[in-house]
Amino acid sequence: MRTVLLLIIALPAFAGAATLREVTVDHVDGTYLMRSEAWFDVDIEKIFALLLDWDESTKFSSIIVESRNLEPAPDGRGRYYSLNRGCLWFFCKSFERYGYVEHEPLKFIEAKADPEKSDFEVSDERWEFHEEADGTVVIYAFRMKPKFFIPPLIGPAILKSKLKNGGINAIDRIEAIAREYVPDGD
Repeated sequence: MRTVLLLIIALPAFAGAATLREVTVDHVDGTYLMRSEAWFDVDIEKIFALLLDWDESTKFSSIIVESRNLEPAPDGRGRYYSLNRGCLWFFCKSFERYGYVEHEPLKFIEAKADPEKSDFEVSDERWEFHEEADGTVVIYAFRMKPKFFIPPLIGPAILKSKLKNGGINAIDRIEAIAREYVPDGD
C-alpha cells in the first residue's frame, strides 16, 4: 500500500516528462541512419532556440566535448563546429565536424557537415518542430558516413546501439535545459 501511495504521489512529477515515441537506427552500405520522434513538455520557441544554439549542445549530448556557433559564412548561412569523442569497446576516437546550419523559425533546423573540413563524408541532421498538447514534438533525422575506421564485424552493431541509447538518454536533459533556456540577447 505504501509503495502504491508513493507512486500516486510521484505521478504528477512525471506527467510532463519528455517522451521518446520512436527511435530507429539502421546501417546501410557504410552509412548510419537514425530517426527519432520525441514530445517535450516545453513550448516550441524554447526547444527550437536551444537546438539552434550549438554552444549549448555539450550540456545534453554525452559525446560532444566541445561545440560552438561560428561566424556566419559569406553567403549568410550559419556555421558550427563540434568536437565529439566516442568509444566502441577499447577503440576510442575524437572526431570533428565543421558545417552549415539553415533553418526556418519554429519549423526546422538542418545541419550539414562540410566533408572537406570534417571527419565525415556525410553528417547531416534535420530537426522538425510541431506544437502538440501544450508541448513540442521534435522529429530528428540523422545520416552519417564517417571517414574513420569502424571495425566491420561488431562495430556497426555497437555504434547503432550507442546512437540509440545516446538519443534516449538525451531527451530528459534537453527538456530540463530548454525549460530554463534564455537565448543570448533576450
